[in-house]
Amino acid sequence: MPNTKSAEKRARQAQRRYLHNRSQRSRLKTAIKKVLAATDAETAVAAYRETAALLDRLATRRIIHPNKAARKKSQLAHRVLALGGQP
Repeated sequence: MPNTKSAEKRARQAQRRYLHNRSQRSRLKTAIKKVLAATDAETAVAAYRETAALLDRLATRRIIHPNKAARKKSQLAHRVLALGGQP
């Protein structure tokens, strides 16, 4: 339980950020699934580009770790190459 007004405010801000960040991570997971579910190269490339941009944005904002973003981009790029696309 916060004891000061500033601590109450920080608790409110932390809760708001937690909810926002959680929704962003959920959005990322959906985008990754879209790349993995693609069956043709054209769809996979389009989904990969959107997902790569989202990964970079979330890593810049430290919502996910930058190394995780790089790892996921690499994994997804290999998947797109396997379908015959050029990421």
